[in-house]
Amino acid sequence: MNRNNSSKFFELYGWDLLLGSITAFYIFMAPYTKVEESFNVQAVHDILYHRDHLEKYDHLEFPGVVPRTFIGAFLVAILSSPVILLIRLLDLPKLYSLLVVRLVLGCIVLGTLRFFRVQVRRKFGHQVEAFFVMLTAFQFHMLFYCTRPLPNILALALVNLAYGFWFKGSSCATLSSLVCATIVFRCDMLLLLGPIGLELLLTKSISLWKALKCCVSTALLCIGFTILVDTLMWRRFVWPEFEVFWFNSVLNRSSQWGTYAFHWYFTSALPRSLLAAYPLFVLGMFLDRRVVGYIVPVLSFVLVYSKLPHKELRFIIGSIPMLNFAAAVAASRIYNNRKKAFWKWLNLMMLGSLLASLGFSVIMFLASYENYPAGYALKALHQIGHDTSGGKETWVHIDSFSAMNGISRFCENHFPWRYSKEEGIAIEEFHNRNFTYLLNEHADIDGFKCLFSVNGFSKARLHIGFPPILLLKEPKVFIHGNLRSQDAFFLKWPGCKVVTQGHHLKVLTNPTSAS
Repeated sequence: MNRNNSSKFFELYGWDLLLGSITAFYIFMAPYTKVEESFNVQAVHDILYHRDHLEKYDHLEFPGVVPRTFIGAFLVAILSSPVILLIRLLDLPKLYSLLVVRLVLGCIVLGTLRFFRVQVRRKFGHQVEAFFVMLTAFQFHMLFYCTRPLPNILALALVNLAYGFWFKGSSCATLSSLVCATIVFRCDMLLLLGPIGLELLLTKSISLWKALKCCVSTALLCIGFTILVDTLMWRRFVWPEFEVFWFNSVLNRSSQWGTYAFHWYFTSALPRSLLAAYPLFVLGMFLDRRVVGYIVPVLSFVLVYSKLPHKELRFIIGSIPMLNFAAAVAASRIYNNRKKAFWKWLNLMMLGSLLASLGFSVIMFLASYENYPAGYALKALHQIGHDTSGGKETWVHIDSFSAMNGISRFCENHFPWRYSKEEGIAIEEFHNRNFTYLLNEHADIDGFKCLFSVNGFSKARLHIGFPPILLLKEPKVFIHGNLRSQDAFFLKWPGCKVVTQGHHLKVLTNPTSAS
């Protein structure tokens, strides 16, 4: 009986355990966050730790370029709060809370992905579902990013729901999910809502009148809700995603953060994120006519989005589940026909591409692991310098580079540690300040001694031999101690030596340096 129950459990949730295990591995191996995630990370922290003391919230001091909604942060914080309460009662480091928060977000996104996957199984069979999971597991970006509190990931959860409702034949629920994603989390989801809505109208899956009623009622409800919540939190009347839309689309200010060619999503972003699924999804459109109706609107979304000069993979991450579905259909057809002459070679090529996908995913993970040097630096500083204060406050200044590359409020310790992210301090002014330690991108600062440095990912280089790709690292974050604070120098620091070579600085770090 127990064996039957166990078999039934794995039949129902085995794929979820596989995807969840890979996702959890990424969380525990790379727990820190970067600048793109900073608003929601800090918002969740403040909701959990400051509660109704709004004056202590990070966004009031560092509002960012455009406001973002607190709705996603509230959802994640509420679901995380029971475990966070236990962590606080046990007086565990706040970094444990960050792990919990990311696990909760991962459960939300993977839960909605499961809903979509179940509809894929109902419509196309168990084998297509199996290949869908396999392709997703062998890719890097979807499972690595699904726990990162970006607005795009919060919108992705609703996009997954929309895909599931679309397959289920619930047209109104499909449109409502996309409208909610557009109004609350990412205004650019309008570019996905339009093609899918047009597809539903052209196939007569929903009438124009019913579609309008559904979209308008959902939009009004979502607008009212986000204005109510975010006006309270931002202390001014605000609809965050409208301001984002105005900033990015009307003023086109997002191009200040870099631009790419029109074809970048199709020639760089999608090949890197889909890997083996990239050629397979194209093949899937030819092998099963049913796939075309689902893929064309999603490709239209990517195509229209390509007109925006500023491009990032996360902007189109909502297209990946649907493209993986099309690839799974092709993979299933190839596998079923593997004993036929021509298909046998296709099957071998597919197996080879899956192995290559796994290899590239490992390389991308290793590179990403090294992308949070400031988080590792602050952790090492806490470990080595925990007993230097003698009961006095220990002030750590975190520069902008460090704040963007691994440090959030969840990384901070309790008294006697104190932290400053004050901006605009000239490098020559630090010696006039009373900071005990500095986390800084500069190797040499007057009045301070470099205690150690932490390496970060620099670039990848092709290599003849094994491994074929080398990941090169270089010192990214330097930890300095104030020369007037002699307590810090009683400890054994790894040390770093700076050697001037021409106009360049070469930093030689002790092998025991955190990296």
